[in-house]
Parts: sequence; structure tokens; C-alpha cells
Amino acid sequence: MFVRRAFIRETNRPGRAEAGRWPFTVPCVAELAEHGLTLSAPVTFLVGGNGSGKSTLVEAIAEGFRLDSYGGRLAAARGRPDATRTPLGDVLTLETTAAGARMLGGPRSRKQGFFLRAETAFQMTENLGGVPGYWQDDTAAMSHGEGFLTMFQAMFDKPGFYVMDEPEAALSFDSCLRLVALMHELGNSGAQVVCATHSPILAATPGADIIEVGEHGFRRVKWDQLELVDHWRRYLATPDAYLRHIVE
Repeated sequence: MFVRRAFIRETNRPGRAEAGRWPFTVPCVAELAEHGLTLSAPVTFLVGGNGSGKSTLVEAIAEGFRLDSYGGRLAAARGRPDATRTPLGDVLTLETTAAGARMLGGPRSRKQGFFLRAETAFQMTENLGGVPGYWQDDTAAMSHGEGFLTMFQAMFDKPGFYVMDEPEAALSFDSCLRLVALMHELGNSGAQVVCATHSPILAATPGADIIEVGEHGFRRVKWDQLELVDHWRRYLATPDAYLRHIVE
């Protein structure tokens, strides 16, 4: 592992005025500001609904490891229109392991990390195929799902720090299972993965630590205790129980 904790130093904690503004009004961000967030497993999932703050957390964690919050590699800002840091990333500190400190302090050629951001991933698959240091295949000619998997396999091929924000966006059921296999392999290889997701398939990755994000802030739960999993089970068993409330 490379990162064991994300926190805000006392001197950087938001004052009364800042605490009343986004993103510090988001419950999970407020809890992180107060107590910090411990990362205890090679693969960690942040699971929650839209607006819960999970993407805000992973973006800031990516920045804390010097990954571009727009999406991309360590210390790279290729194609990013605005180099301004995110409000949380600007004050967040990562407590690294010895391996993490060595990677951040070593030469750039030895640094291994990547941030996959759902909003910019499609652009990356169209623009970076064939670019040295990325992937050789022409992902612009592939479907979005095929391009995503090609990106994963090319960029997540060594022990490093990998952050993903909703990577399931373009993936089919089978492709999600392939990503589960890749993340499980990464965790066993000495890499570390932090992933925000809506997918019960990805969250079921063996050995992963699952943190549920919501109005309560954040809490660790088992896969079968996730609200997300409960809703999917109920919906797939009896869709009408949900649809009758929204469809005449």
C-alpha cells in the first residue's frame, strides 16, 4: 500500500465561514475534516448515491498523491483546461506508507499512478491511443467499453496508486467482471486502488474494504449490508414494486 490515511491538518481545517460552504457542507467531507479517513486495504470502494460526496473525496485523494484531478497520470496535466486545485484537494494531506513516500520522492520515471475520472475518460480514450507512455491501440476506434478496458489493462499494469471515479460508466456486466479481476490482481500485486462506484458488481471485489457514503458521513460496511445491494436485489426480484410509484 502507498496511502494509509487522508486528513486535513489542524492549520488547514475550514473556519466557521468556510465550513458553511461546499464541499465542507457535504457530510462525508465534514467527517473527513473532523476525523480523517483511514485506508486499510489494498482495494477500497466508496459507495453512495449521487451527491453523496464520493467523487469529491476521490478527486481530492488523487490530488493528494499528485495525480491530476482532471484525470491522468502522476504529475501530468495533459489536456487539462484549468490547473486550479479542487477546494478539498487544496487542503487535504495524505499519510503515506514508506513505499508511498519513496514513490512520491523518487524520479518521475519510477512513479506509477493514474486517476480515471468518468467525465474525462471518454476524451482520454480518443486522444491518448498511440501516445508514448499510454497505450498503443487506437481506442478512438473502439466502443467506449472496449476503450475503457484497454486503458485499464495498459495503465494499471504495475504496482502503483490508482484512483477511479465510477469506472463502470461504459462497462457491460461482463466487462465489470473483467475489471473486478483486474482490481483483485492489483491488490494482490502490491498496488493500491481507491474507487468510487455505483456498481454492486465492482464493490463485490474479494477482500475489498467498502465505505458507504451518505447523509451519515461515511461508515464501513459489508457488501451484503450496502443499501445499494439491497435496492438492486429488491428491484431485480420485483421491478413492479418500484415502477408502480413512477410509471402510470
